[in-house]
Amino acid sequence: MKYILVLITFAFSTPGFTQEKVNWVPITELENVMKKEPKKVLIDVYTQWCGPCKMMANNTFTNPEVVKFVNENFYAVKFNAEGPEAIAFFGQNYENKSYDPARGSGRNGTHDLTRAIAPVNGRIAYPTIVYFDEDMKIISPVQGYWKPDQYIPLLHFIAEEVYSTGVSFQEYQANFGQQ
Repeated sequence: MKYILVLITFAFSTPGFTQEKVNWVPITELENVMKKEPKKVLIDVYTQWCGPCKMMANNTFTNPEVVKFVNENFYAVKFNAEGPEAIAFFGQNYENKSYDPARGSGRNGTHDLTRAIAPVNGRIAYPTIVYFDEDMKIISPVQGYWKPDQYIPLLHFIAEEVYSTGVSFQEYQANFGQQ
């Protein structure tokens, strides 16, 4: 037993064993941190029942390169697209009038904030990552599961403001890393 405790202690104190994590900011604190130090924002609009949302959380948002880049360049927020809480978001109040507590762990009503920030071509899908500039203007909602190697170019495209230069993401992605 003593050897097992020593092994566990060694493993958790070894550099590289503990995994860095995305510094998720509660949505209720976003406005305050933006006042102190404006940054771009990404809001992970997810649901509890969404398989691709869980894959993003477990695969993409745990990738060390993704974690490092997100933490350095964005405020990251997780937002339950079907959650029950009322939210004050940059001067507007949002709620989920169709939330049904009896369906708390399954599909539920869509939150008004989700309807305001996450539609793409009039449709809402999960996950959707919504990107904002430093003035909290929406850059773009991006739907679907992204593997880390797909997601890293997108993060650079947004953080480096390539989107504002007229270069398409597809063109940028094709040339990513070929500097």
